[in-house]
Amino acid sequence: MSDKSEKYNIGMQVRRSVLGDAHVDRAEAAKTGFDDPFQTLITEGAWGTVWASDGITPRERSMITLALLAATGNFEEIAMHIRATANTGASKQDVQEALQHVAIYAGVPRANHALKIAKATYAEMEDTPE
Repeated sequence: MSDKSEKYNIGMQVRRSVLGDAHVDRAEAAKTGFDDPFQTLITEGAWGTVWASDGITPRERSMITLALLAATGNFEEIAMHIRATANTGASKQDVQEALQHVAIYAGVPRANHALKIAKATYAEMEDTPE
């Protein structure tokens, strides 16, 4: 029996459905005792609570997440969340629209940088066989 919480188990299922098994498997393999508490926190909180909620769709969550990452200058996770759009249903046009909101409400430089990351990630996705 797992010593993880129900919220953790739900979060791991949602995390895998959004980010894909390969990404989660890599992250889990890299996990150590040092970052295990942090990984548990994000799996329960972000994935098991926020992303698991049925209040809005995964597509809408992708758009909000990408806009927030760009608006706050947290560019490190944009490529990961662009790749996740293949699983959430957010289209390229959805991402373009979200980043235009970022430009108006949070600043053109942040939106511009996020767009560059998105373009490069979409190009990689098109070159990578499934």
